[in-house]
Amino acid sequence: MIVFSIIAVILAIAALVYLVYALITPEAF
Repeated sequence: MIVFSIIAVILAIAALVYLVYALITPEAF
């Protein structure tokens, strides 16, 4: 299940980036 692992890593990184972006720019939400 290498493909599933790659997708999981991409989703985790995307979630972290989204959380950091939300913390940096709270006026956008």
